[in-house]
Amino acid sequence: MTEPTPLAYGGPERVFSGVQPSGALHIGNYLGAIKKFVEIQHRMQCLFCVVDLHAITAWQDPALLAEQTRSIAAAYLAAGVDPEIAIIFPQSAVAAHTELAWILQCVARLGWLDRMTQFKEKSGKHKERASVGLYTYPVLQAADILAYKATHVPVGEDQKQHLELSRDIAQKFNHDFDAPGFFPLPEALVEGPGARVMSLRDGRAKMSKSDPSDQSRINLDDPPDAIAAKVRKARTDPAPLPETVDGLEGRPEADNLIGLYAAFSGRGRADILAEYAGQGFGQSFKPALAELIIEALRPVAADMRALAADPAHVDRVLAAGAEKARRLADPVVAETKALVGFWRARA
Repeated sequence: MTEPTPLAYGGPERVFSGVQPSGALHIGNYLGAIKKFVEIQHRMQCLFCVVDLHAITAWQDPALLAEQTRSIAAAYLAAGVDPEIAIIFPQSAVAAHTELAWILQCVARLGWLDRMTQFKEKSGKHKERASVGLYTYPVLQAADILAYKATHVPVGEDQKQHLELSRDIAQKFNHDFDAPGFFPLPEALVEGPGARVMSLRDGRAKMSKSDPSDQSRINLDDPPDAIAAKVRKARTDPAPLPETVDGLEGRPEADNLIGLYAAFSGRGRADILAEYAGQGFGQSFKPALAELIIEALRPVAADMRALAADPAHVDRVLAAGAEKARRLADPVVAETKALVGFWRARA
């Protein structure tokens, strides 16, 4: 576990993170984000957002978007995020995000956004067809964080570049408007195993909600027999399990499955390999991995089903969280506008 780095910023330590409502949640979302939210909420003040504004950088069915937002919130609750401790809310319900994003777009520089690799990956060969929002959404991410003066952000490797951009924007704003320390420079919070879960069909590709193959991921609401089948069919190589962690080098599918076992069992990779070394994946390793995942997800899936049957409860949690988030973010935006020099009525 990496402990938070002490900051020069004098305000409270505060965590911001979010998940897009753009498809079914899978174990990558669970291990890389939601499970960690549950642990972090007891140590620092936390805001866990459903980032629906980010979701529409790619087309979303309007008839499904609100329901998907409820589903993400339900997953937070089912995993153990406590709305009495952490703030759970939909991004679009707090106007501070978009208002601050415009100001920060005027602080950020085109060259900084040109270097963002995720836009290149997501837009592919036809970037002229991508939405402007997809290009500028790292600035909205910065606004998400800075609207609450968040000091720490749980991130995977693929998001570290965007966090660096948030730091650059915060630093430039503080300098340009002669406001040293106004925005903190947020730090990465990287904790424990499972930060980057790869596809079950391709160990070099990240597990994704947008992958057209449902066999590439294990969804949080998959029934036990589906989980067992996906693990059984997960791509591997013909070599047996190695004796040491070094033996996983150049074997991405094997490395991914060992990583999943470690994340769900809490055991070290070396310890796992000592138990299964020399065996084929299907002999006993895959059945044991499937059982670990099934048992870990069983209570989460059950609670998600119960919450799906009570959408009014989820709506109450989201509404209460949005009100709490507004109380934190609105004064920050008001101070930001004053620093920029926007007009305001004299008292």
